[in-house]
Amino acid sequence: MEKLFNGTNGDFDIKQKHINDKGNYVITSGIKNNGILGKTNVKAKVFNSKTITVDMFGFAFYRNFKYKLVTHARVFSLEPKFKISKNQGLFLSSLFHFINKKFGYENMCTWEKIKEIKIQLPIKHNEIDFEFMENFIDDLEKNYILNLENEKQKKKNAYLSVANLTNYDLTSRENEILNSFINEDIEWGEFNLEDLFGKSTRGKRLKSIDRIAGNLPFVTAGEINDGISSYIGNNVTVFSKNTITIDMFGSAKYRDYDYGADDHIAVVHTENITKLLVIFITIAINKSSNTGNFTHSRNFYTKDADNLYISLPVKNNEIDFEFMETFILIMQKLVIKDFVCSEERKIKIAKHLINKNEQS
Repeated sequence: MEKLFNGTNGDFDIKQKHINDKGNYVITSGIKNNGILGKTNVKAKVFNSKTITVDMFGFAFYRNFKYKLVTHARVFSLEPKFKISKNQGLFLSSLFHFINKKFGYENMCTWEKIKEIKIQLPIKHNEIDFEFMENFIDDLEKNYILNLENEKQKKKNAYLSVANLTNYDLTSRENEILNSFINEDIEWGEFNLEDLFGKSTRGKRLKSIDRIAGNLPFVTAGEINDGISSYIGNNVTVFSKNTITIDMFGSAKYRDYDYGADDHIAVVHTENITKLLVIFITIAINKSSNTGNFTHSRNFYTKDADNLYISLPVKNNEIDFEFMETFILIMQKLVIKDFVCSEERKIKIAKHLINKNEQS
């Protein structure tokens, strides 16, 4: 190490009271914010950019800016005995990852303790291969961006596939319906759940000790794992997918799979209508049933489901099924679009940071 670097400490005990967002960055021990404490213009030694800081725990960071060092936290600066680029500095600092395994509060890292440590470097014609370092970090950054873009595309395709969509662009009709909802230009009606879907069904009690391990989801009350408490192999009533469960607290959930249910679950039989309609109706039910009126002392039962009234959109005094289906389709598209935009922002930020580092 001492053939490669000069090790130097700070000359003033910079403390939190000196941090005033002016002057140079101050480096302290720790990995939070890469060890950057803040800025100060207090008089203290200023270290050059394109150097590496090592703290008392052995954590090393390349610094592409001038800075000052605290002294009480035992941070020191390594200045290369040769000119380095940003990429080469990142490569060199990454080689020190093993140092933090040797030091801690009971044995603090100092320049004197590490200056005779040997590190491995790439060489070419018996000289340090700086070109390899440069290209290696450059390739890492490019691969990082490429991986982000590939991951974004994979997730986008997966979400579209699950929703049976080819894209997330709204059609003119979908935009029209969305605007009518935003502008509250929708007429709503009240409908009884039993009149719409017949009587609800109640599950049967199955104690945990009596459950046999299997593949059938068994639904009980609660929000954890959408109320699925276990997977069973017992001979129980199997409720069809594309139905709605309401637990004893009034929480309604859409079920896109066959399942069993205990006696704290009411099942609404919506299996004969489309998935998008059932999802919309689930939301409408939850709005009416999950109001906080049902607790451990006052459970939601099938009779409560049969007496429940829900709000649905109407058109010409009839339920507007087109609106319901299209609205859920719109929500699916907007959620996927929001995800893609979020991933694109991450990629844009990553590119910006890499370009910024290259320019500075």
